[in-house]
Amino acid sequence: MSEDLEPLPPAEAVNLYLSHREPELSEKSLENQRYRLNSFISFCQEENIENLNALTGRDLHRYRVWRRNGEGDGYGDDGVSKTTLRSNLATLRVFLEFAAGIDAVEQGMRERVLLPEIDPEEEAKDEKLSEDRAKAILEHVEQFQYASRDHVILALLWHTGIRLGSLRAFDVSDFDPDAPCLELRHRPESGTPLKNGKAAHRTIAVGEHYAEVLQDYVAHNRHEVTDDYGREPLITSEQGRLTETPIRRTVYQWTRPCMVADCPHDEDPNDCPYMNRDRASECPSSRSPHGIRRGAITKHLRDGTPEEIVTDRCNVSSDVLDQHYDQRTEREKMELRREFLQDA
Repeated sequence: MSEDLEPLPPAEAVNLYLSHREPELSEKSLENQRYRLNSFISFCQEENIENLNALTGRDLHRYRVWRRNGEGDGYGDDGVSKTTLRSNLATLRVFLEFAAGIDAVEQGMRERVLLPEIDPEEEAKDEKLSEDRAKAILEHVEQFQYASRDHVILALLWHTGIRLGSLRAFDVSDFDPDAPCLELRHRPESGTPLKNGKAAHRTIAVGEHYAEVLQDYVAHNRHEVTDDYGREPLITSEQGRLTETPIRRTVYQWTRPCMVADCPHDEDPNDCPYMNRDRASECPSSRSPHGIRRGAITKHLRDGTPEEIVTDRCNVSSDVLDQHYDQRTEREKMELRREFLQDA
């Protein structure tokens, strides 16, 4: 350990780092950084590392293995994907560079964090919600919670393939029941920016059935509230526009297989810890909002929807579509091309 280092507990160092990054990061990015570094704090607590000055390359190797095995995240024996592991370690490297700059760790500690190599095809095969599961979930919610907020959240995410941030950006006035369609607009000045800014402006067609669901939701189950900017949000809580966290919680809750079918992990729902809403995301088979988006886009493509229509509707470039969303096999693509040429 260098004599030039100044003692600093890991948790305090992480707080200093996040405060340093706060002005330059979006709220979502800062939340992601905090989440990833919380795992490192947990590791330090388990290993009794109370002072970052004592951190060694061997500790970092142990953390890499610890995190790869899913420790600190509730994954247990299933571990985490290479993509998740890489993002965690990449964030740790930036943090350690900051820590070296404030004399908390030795210079060069950043380079001792080895990032896993990821094959582009493997990286693209992240989890998605399958069409069969989506259909079962929507049929169940439609039967037992018709036109509820949960029903609208799940139906719109699947039907449109939009991002979570786009879903919460809708106002009541953005819904035209006569068309029927939804207008999506970038409004950063009033709290609802879109990922791709004004380039994400578009009008999204809504099927007649889901238009009826939306009308019934607005008429009977939407809270009559405005947000902090005087706008009337479409997806609401009693306090105003629904934030991202409860939307994620809703998705994780409903995508647990045991909500509509048998548990594939042989767990008893009465005893399973993941039946707690706050732990639904830890279920190995639950899916994130992005998993719904990936599944919805894949369904559009498998149904033969032209790629240019999918890229416009879902606001995704062709390159990103091919690498991260298109999970069709080469044979599926060939069969669709054959059908297109036969119909031409």
